[in-house]
Amino acid sequence: MTYCIGVALDAGLVLTSDSRTNAGIDQVSTYSKMNMLPTAPDRFIVAMTSGNLATTQSVIEDLRRDMRDQKTPNLNTLAYMADVADYVGATLVKRIQRYNEGSGFTPEASLILAGQIQGGSVRAFMIYPQGNYITTSEETPYLQIGESKYGKPVLDRFLDRGTSLEDAAVCSLISMDSTMNSNASVGPPIEVVLYQRNTLVQARHYKFEEHDPYLQTIRQAWANQLYAAFRSMPGLPLADSEQPNTDNPDNIAYMP
Repeated sequence: MTYCIGVALDAGLVLTSDSRTNAGIDQVSTYSKMNMLPTAPDRFIVAMTSGNLATTQSVIEDLRRDMRDQKTPNLNTLAYMADVADYVGATLVKRIQRYNEGSGFTPEASLILAGQIQGGSVRAFMIYPQGNYITTSEETPYLQIGESKYGKPVLDRFLDRGTSLEDAAVCSLISMDSTMNSNASVGPPIEVVLYQRNTLVQARHYKFEEHDPYLQTIRQAWANQLYAAFRSMPGLPLADSEQPNTDNPDNIAYMP
């Protein structure tokens, strides 16, 4: 399975992905889903992938080959991130259709595409197997692909467009840890990329293995804080059957 998060902020981008592609009883496979694409200096583009591994690897290779062969269009010839999303979506559909021909099997995949082209805004898109996409908004500054339900609440509570890159990275790691805690099909290494707006270069790239001290610290600190918050919750009020009888000031029990 997969879990990837793309956060588009006023300050830039925070991208987080796990690396687990198979988690059977006796087989665990890991592949990086964070693909930094080697584009021209006037742009910064990253794609995170989910779904059929053969499909996603082929799509990433198609994107790289188009740039090497200077085909039109490619990631370097498009002037807007929305046009890049259209092109990547079309590449994905083409690859899925090619694998589907004659087999009856549809090896679907989806991507989070994020980046910036000089002069434009920081953008993030979730591209579906059909080639269409959605993007972030003021109300929802993040996108998820893969096993998203367990890690969504913390993102909803703490992220907005004004969140700093560092705080968004910590929030994304907590979201990832919550998902790993509830679903064994999501697992490390965990990759995090921070991109500062208008720099057009990768700011920071982290790769956390399962027993990384920082990842362990985040996990334990969050668990401790959640437990402390739970223990501080007020107890239940008295049930209706436990309420004193106000019509009987002396609270005397009368026999029927």
